Amino acid sequence: MRPYDFDLTGKIAFVNGASRGIGAAIAHGLAARGAHVICASRKLEGCSGVADEIINAGGHAEALACHAGHMDQIDAAIKQVHHTHGRLDILINNAATNPFFGPAIDTPEGAFDKTIEVNLKGPFFFCAKAVPLMKENGGGAIVNVASINAIEPGLFQGVYSMTKAALINMTKALAKEYARDNIRVNALLPGFTDTKMTAVFKADEDGLKNLLDENVPMNRMAQPDEMVGAVLYLVSDEASYTTGAQIIVDGGYLL
Repeated sequence: MRPYDFDLTGKIAFVNGASRGIGAAIAHGLAARGAHVICASRKLEGCSGVADEIINAGGHAEALACHAGHMDQIDAAIKQVHHTHGRLDILINNAATNPFFGPAIDTPEGAFDKTIEVNLKGPFFFCAKAVPLMKENGGGAIVNVASINAIEPGLFQGVYSMTKAALINMTKALAKEYARDNIRVNALLPGFTDTKMTAVFKADEDGLKNLLDENVPMNRMAQPDEMVGAVLYLVSDEASYTTGAQIIVDGGYLL
């Protein structure tokens, strides 16, 4: 029996939305298990800082500027990975946005389009560009970072919740289509996590306390690094028979 060590030595991993929060934590976690991590985000300086931290800790990483909603940048990023490394073993679709917080029917068209572009179109075409490269090298693992909002829409987060629900269906569709190519596609569903995106909740201290008291049995927000263990499982050989799955990490919110 092989050891269960979540070893990723020699794997090439691409993490979009890696400049902070859950993406940065995942990048650190993958590198700590031996992967060479390509840290990508819209602004190079953000992901450069994460890549430098990984390198300073003895890991292997590089930074790459890529807007997760722009097709030309997605295409260029995957082509650069192919040119530089010749392979891609792991793709983490983490980049997301939620530019409008309010009643769903009041969502401005620009905010609607941006949310769809980054949260759904971007992950889809990252997968579309990554799958052929993974097939060339015998397979790979994709993790799409969705949200508990995909299951239970968040109040005043209508369009954001819609994109995350669609992301789960996309995950299942791709998992079915590419399982025989040894490409596994799974989803992570974080709950309330202490990131920039949840700042709107943290701004109302009493409201946040009530929200956690009433909805989260663990009665606290998660820290970004609490999402890493689930991702390490999904991208490692330990999950060799797991595809199309949704791992919920929410402190009990959906119970």
